[in-house]
Amino acid sequence: MRSRSEWVDALRSGDRSALGRAITLVESRSSSDAAEARALIEDCLPLSGGSLRLGITGIPGVGKSTLIDALGLWFIEQGHRVAVLAIDPSSARSGGSILGDKTRMERLALREEAFIRPTAAGGMLGGVARRTREAIILCEAAGYDRIVVETVGTGQNELDADQLTDLNLLLLIAGAGDELQGIKRGIMESADIIAFTKCDGDAEVRASSARRDLLGALQLLPPRASGRRPEVLLTSALNGAGIRALGKHLESLHSMDRGSGFLEAKRREQAVHWLDQSISAGLADAFNADAHVHAAMASFRDAVRTGAMTPFTAAERLLALFRTGGAPLP
Repeated sequence: MRSRSEWVDALRSGDRSALGRAITLVESRSSSDAAEARALIEDCLPLSGGSLRLGITGIPGVGKSTLIDALGLWFIEQGHRVAVLAIDPSSARSGGSILGDKTRMERLALREEAFIRPTAAGGMLGGVARRTREAIILCEAAGYDRIVVETVGTGQNELDADQLTDLNLLLLIAGAGDELQGIKRGIMESADIIAFTKCDGDAEVRASSARRDLLGALQLLPPRASGRRPEVLLTSALNGAGIRALGKHLESLHSMDRGSGFLEAKRREQAVHWLDQSISAGLADAFNADAHVHAAMASFRDAVRTGAMTPFTAAERLLALFRTGGAPLP
């Protein structure tokens, strides 16, 4: 087992293998790893914060991984080191995940300046995994200054990335109904930039028309907390069109927010959100690990299943067991 100083030294040296193991440690649900994981994050926090944290979301098939491959290479050409945290959906039945995003970032995966980490969502809603925030901290401590969080890609409910990143990029496909979906509130209100993907060949004409329609629709939505409404760009990862313009726009927005103090204020609010999430996660873990709750859970589930007890009553009684340390229920 590494000491705390050995972990930090390995990360600061750019050891990608150590970074992978560190992320595995903080993702562990084993109680025996919890203290070491917390200590590692505490040690890495002073080394973090200097990156551009970018969330990328969009429906499955929009081309998130392919665009990240092209955008990541552009970042590297500008002298940056890129870490990609790709969140894959988990099976509701087995809990497993394909973790196939890395295979669609073939060029980026070959670069020494890049680190790609596929992670299963593990049942988490909101498009990100349970320890994505901690993984960002570790990547920054390891010297990566462009952090890309690729969300699961399930659509309108992917709002948690906004509590993790500095900027959010929403990807759309012209002609697939995305421009109409985009008019809905929700994920559109969390977008700092919108890009139509696969804008090559005949698709470029459709995308240009969809862009005009979407720009009009965006005027009906309130501006972001930054005071801006998102710009809408056209891109093609296949031929590289629009990738440079997208990268420069991202850099410009990030520089603007850092200079105005908005970025610091946003990250402070994100830290408070992290506190709230940590409390909720800690309470859930403690509840599920409670011996009295564990002993009673099966019988309460059976009672709910047979209709002998409502889910609300069962939940109230189980929570009472947890609060009272197993005292007899009335």
